[in-house]
Amino acid sequence: MSQIQWLGPHDPFPNPLTEVDPDPTVPGLMAVSERIYPGQLARAYQSGIFPWYSDNQPVLWWSPDPRMVLNPQNFKCSESLKKHIRHFCQETQSEIVVDADFGAVVRACATSNRKDQDGTWITHEIMDAYTTLHEQGHAHSIAVTDDGQLIGGLYCVSFGAMVFGESMFSYESNASKLALAALSAWCLQNQIKLIDCQQETAHLRSLGASPIPRIQFLEDLQSSLNQTNIERPWTFDKAILNHWL
Repeated sequence: MSQIQWLGPHDPFPNPLTEVDPDPTVPGLMAVSERIYPGQLARAYQSGIFPWYSDNQPVLWWSPDPRMVLNPQNFKCSESLKKHIRHFCQETQSEIVVDADFGAVVRACATSNRKDQDGTWITHEIMDAYTTLHEQGHAHSIAVTDDGQLIGGLYCVSFGAMVFGESMFSYESNASKLALAALSAWCLQNQIKLIDCQQETAHLRSLGASPIPRIQFLEDLQSSLNQTNIERPWTFDKAILNHWL
């Protein structure tokens, strides 16, 4: 059994395409670092690796097998959600806002109470690292607002034609689903084939996500990184939700 590697500021990540999990007792854990070093987060995503850890832990870098993904065309828009979309689109004070206040969306995701979960993995270090990605054009927020107030949303990462979903939150029923429905419709418009959901949950499965082998995800990622036909900067509004009606 090989040892899990501690990464310094300039150390490369293990390649999950060619290297097996270093410790089979912790499947998917590829490496550890003392903190998230400058440039490290971008390199991780382009290698199919993401951070997931708690405040009292070092930074843990993961590439799980299988990998949970959502093909945007498989997004499950239930009849009740379609009804909610119709109402949302008719309300003049309701909006979908892209990249207007990234920090507010990330903070909302970090502070939202979640069933069966104590605390949050979205530490201050995570917020700072993803804010840097946002400033570089690689992290995005989709906010659902009502009369200017934030009621739900999500944030994600994007390299090439791959979108990596990170976290969602809702202050009102279905608000995060509206954000994911809008993102899925935008991905379809831009020929983006996968939204990475990282790890399997019943909630993600209910929205149309499904697991695929890690090697398939990594191969799809490598082919997606070179695609440059994606709309930049990201711009869309709630009218995009009409795709599901």
